[in-house]
Amino acid sequence: MATFWTYDYVCSLHEEWKFLRRSHWTKVKVLYIIARYVPFLFIITDIYLNFSPSENPKKCKILVNIYSSLGVISLTCSECFFVLRTYALWNGNRIVLVAMLSTLFAIIVSFIGICFSAIATSYVTTSAVPGITGCYRSSTSVQFFMPFLLLLAFQLGLFILTLIRAFQTWRTSNGGMHTVLMKHNIFYYACGLFLSAVNVLAPVMFSDPAYYSLLEDLQAFVLAILATRMHLHLWHIDRDVHGSEILACISMSDMSSGDRTITTL
Repeated sequence: MATFWTYDYVCSLHEEWKFLRRSHWTKVKVLYIIARYVPFLFIITDIYLNFSPSENPKKCKILVNIYSSLGVISLTCSECFFVLRTYALWNGNRIVLVAMLSTLFAIIVSFIGICFSAIATSYVTTSAVPGITGCYRSSTSVQFFMPFLLLLAFQLGLFILTLIRAFQTWRTSNGGMHTVLMKHNIFYYACGLFLSAVNVLAPVMFSDPAYYSLLEDLQAFVLAILATRMHLHLWHIDRDVHGSEILACISMSDMSSGDRTITTL
């Protein structure tokens, strides 16, 4: 996964550098930078946690806390991108935005509470996986899958909102930006729902908790790549269409009709 993340970063480096240099500084740009570069720290911490021999349980718990914090930050930033995209699809409906952000906040708080209480009550041991010399947390299956069950429910809610909007606007929306947004959202939610479901079922599929960490990492990495790649792609499309630097964040045109425009989130 470290190789996969590095390869993706190198492949998109030219486009990303152009985006970072030419786009205006906004909150969404800061969100992009956090979502894009926190996984580097996440990877480094995870590799050190797994491959650095350690017999000190206290040190292991500190590393697991750091690793888990970075994972939560990465997942939150990825989901925030698609909260904003869904908000744009709904033509800036404030009620929808407040509902999504309130739900996301409640889920993240619950996610953090369950995750860190699991770390505090779990025991730390060396891995049984051949070649893995580091330590990992061992918690109950409920403590592991509950955060991902909450995340699954939230992603399902966003998916339903996107589908509702798609049915409402499929006859009237002929803008390319709207089509790109819709395709991106549905593809992202499909991947997110699948990975969340896999993490919920992980305790059933695998008996060794050491394998759970791999699936956690995979979801965080894939969602971060999709969120940042799609945002980068959308920015370049909008820039090509307008021929200027109108957008430094997610901005949409032709959301519901030719004469109705949302320019900035």
